[in-house]
Amino acid sequence: MPLHMTKIAFGCDSFQYLADRIALRGREAPDGKMRMTTRYRPTRHAEMIGGSLYWILAHQIVGRSEITAFEDAPDGRIHIVLDPRVIPVQPKPKRAHQGWRYLTASDAPKDFDGDIDDIAAIPARVLKELSKLALV
Repeated sequence: MPLHMTKIAFGCDSFQYLADRIALRGREAPDGKMRMTTRYRPTRHAEMIGGSLYWILAHQIVGRSEITAFEDAPDGRIHIVLDPRVIPVQPKPKRAHQGWRYLTASDAPKDFDGDIDDIAAIPARVLKELSKLALV
């Protein structure tokens, strides 16, 4: 089972905005992949290829993007290469943190099995409350 990671969706106020932003960055890239820059290559990067980057929005894990590779950036940093699709997951509480953190497969939330348009239309703060009540 691949290893995953979590990252704050900084500057995003909804799942739809996050998904649109990631898709746009993928469309702008020549190969259609989205690249996220980080200062250091994760120690366990080989285990994470084929895993996912889980996005945290308003203290909830709300979606994931598949990690396809790690590349050296021209400026000496590291690119985490992602599939530009954000797959909604069943919201799971997660405290904010800086940078990224590892997430094991057993701790990762399951994919959302409902209509993606339904979850995307819900504001993050409402989604958080519904999740607390186990309604999503």
